[in-house]
Amino acid sequence: MKYLCLVYSDEELLHSLPESPRDEECLAYAESVQESGRLIAGEALAPVQTATTVRVRTGKTTITDGPFAETKEQLAGFYMVEARDLNEALNIAAGIPAARVGSVEVRPVRELEVPARSAAGERG
Repeated sequence: MKYLCLVYSDEELLHSLPESPRDEECLAYAESVQESGRLIAGEALAPVQTATTVRVRTGKTTITDGPFAETKEQLAGFYMVEARDLNEALNIAAGIPAARVGSVEVRPVRELEVPARSAAGERG
């Protein structure tokens, strides 16, 4: 099953605390998860000030500079992993270096259900 591990931290503190992870440590951890065959994708994100939020309401698109919401912690990166179950995904999340100074939200990936087309409905 696929799980998304969302890494949150206070950007002002992320690299300033004694227990803050260094980029080399984060890269090494990602490589170890990849070598285990459980990493599907993972990336660090640029600072939250670089975010742009898009909303569509009643057919009108609005673009706003900045993140979706003002929060104490910002989304700093993610790991998409393949795990046997939630416990294995939580163990992977616990090893993410940034968990020492922030938090990691673990969520199962929901597969989108596409309705099957009936033979009578298909025309070409």
